[in-house]
Amino acid sequence: MDVVVLIVGAGPAGLATAACLEKQHISYVIIERESCSVSLWRHRAYDRLKLHLAKEFCELPHMAYPIGTPTYVPRGRFVEYLDRYADRYNIKPRYHMAVESASYDGSRLCWVVLVRDVNIGTEVRITTRFLVVATGENSVARVPLVPGLNGFKGEAIHSSAYKSGRGYAEKSVLVVGAGNSGMEIAYDLATHGAHTSIVVRSPVHIMTKELIRFGMTLAQKLPVTIVDVILVMVANFTFGNMSNHGIRRPKMGPLFLKSQTGRSPVIDVGTAELIKEGAIKVFKGISRIDANNVEFHGGMKFPFDAVVFATGYKSTVNAWLKNGESMFKADGFPTKDFPNHWKGENGLYCAGFARRGLAGISMDAKNIADDIVTAINN
Repeated sequence: MDVVVLIVGAGPAGLATAACLEKQHISYVIIERESCSVSLWRHRAYDRLKLHLAKEFCELPHMAYPIGTPTYVPRGRFVEYLDRYADRYNIKPRYHMAVESASYDGSRLCWVVLVRDVNIGTEVRITTRFLVVATGENSVARVPLVPGLNGFKGEAIHSSAYKSGRGYAEKSVLVVGAGNSGMEIAYDLATHGAHTSIVVRSPVHIMTKELIRFGMTLAQKLPVTIVDVILVMVANFTFGNMSNHGIRRPKMGPLFLKSQTGRSPVIDVGTAELIKEGAIKVFKGISRIDANNVEFHGGMKFPFDAVVFATGYKSTVNAWLKNGESMFKADGFPTKDFPNHWKGENGLYCAGFARRGLAGISMDAKNIADDIVTAINN
């Protein structure tokens, strides 16, 4: 099969890139290993999840949210938006198509991509002039190698398998990871009657959603460093000194830290108050796990019925991309810094790797489509 553009991945990044190509009348094929588009949002997200940023920062290119959509879009409404987006731009991914390898053929000036149809087990060979990696930064779940974890007799799951705190009432549950997912899952567990603890290893900014919305709006007119000073002052007034409860603020401001490292501030849903009240206990780190207990740094040991690893995801692009050294580092993230990360060599592009959420995805998709149009016209 010969195609002009091959997009790998039908998450928001793949859909956005396909829509931008469709607007430019560029032929493409989009493939997806799962049985549906946006499978992370559709099947691997907890029930109470909403977009953590206001909807004006979370639109895909060329389509606003319908009138009446809440400012902070619930997961179900977001999936509906993405489905309508695909319908509007006639995006029809080919599902159950898993890429096994992709390499550049310098003599033919094209990418040769071997894809396995997982339904019937056959292999398809695709040649394409342009290859867009849209598998994103959240490709597969990441669980740390904790000594003794394999011998734990309780329930141990990744946050992608967590749905709700229902069923955990009166159980002792440990959440590992203090990003937005970890903090919100801890809140969900505690409000459903679980005896909840959370591991917070690194400093973290805790903000309100209104404060972050204000900061992102202000950053369009003022330097990020000035905006960060304002955000931290207001957050300190709102939440008080959390260091006595095991929560330390990073030295970098929240927006600058996000731009430099990809680490987002935590949008508080009520977790901070439960931590201050003692309803959610904070630990610094895990030393090991045995059959029933978790031992923390400092030697304290407590029994738990369940452990939820809210430890994020990792990129797997290097497992199949054979000539991507110009674009991707060993960890599967771009070698170039934002905003130049999206373009590699020989017609190779990536979308959704900027660690800038849906706004970053939109920028990538527009840049990629415009660059492909220019290359074709030249």
